[in-house]
Amino acid sequence: MKKREVVASVKDEKLIEKRREQMIKGAVTLFKEKGFHRTTTREIARAAGFSIGTLYEYIRQKEDVLYLVCDRIYDQVHIRLEENLDTKQGTIESLKQAIENYFKVMDDMQDEVLVMYQEAKSLSKDALPYVLKKEIEMVGMFKHIIDCCVKNGELTLSEKESELIAHNIFVQGQMWGFRRWALQKIYTIDDYIKLQTKVILQGVGEEQNEQRGD
Repeated sequence: MKKREVVASVKDEKLIEKRREQMIKGAVTLFKEKGFHRTTTREIARAAGFSIGTLYEYIRQKEDVLYLVCDRIYDQVHIRLEENLDTKQGTIESLKQAIENYFKVMDDMQDEVLVMYQEAKSLSKDALPYVLKKEIEMVGMFKHIIDCCVKNGELTLSEKESELIAHNIFVQGQMWGFRRWALQKIYTIDDYIKLQTKVILQGVGEEQNEQRGD
């Protein structure tokens, strides 16, 4: 499925990126406070720091902004998982590092994650399937790392077990954003990463707990 094009009348790619980043930042705050449907494009423009006329040089409709928010989350996850991480390494340490990298993206983008969970249903029939496909691709990155661990003899798992664990990692990371009202009263992000990693690895039979008192 092809990436949905968000049409802009401006041709300067750097300026498009800059303006859309401003839009996303302003829109996320508004969507979180008021919801997608109660937020107007004029309010998004004001929060972004420019006029409604300028806004429409970079998008065609309000839904484009929500789409850009969702797409940005998955792009950032992909970048951070590929950054300084050999996903083909096939070691428990590489899996731990992937979990940490992903959870920290979720911490950096927790407002965006919350908005995505609250408002993704508002995406159109052509936009929603693309966003959901991106989510499956992100799960697939964890599945690949887990499969490499299995191939390397680090883990012993069936295909269905590997698939479920990959989904679990994905959801547990995003939970930091949409359950933050409860979780962040109890844990720091580092505590959360440490404990979730321990639970995940215990769940796949990884017995090498380096510090038993953690």
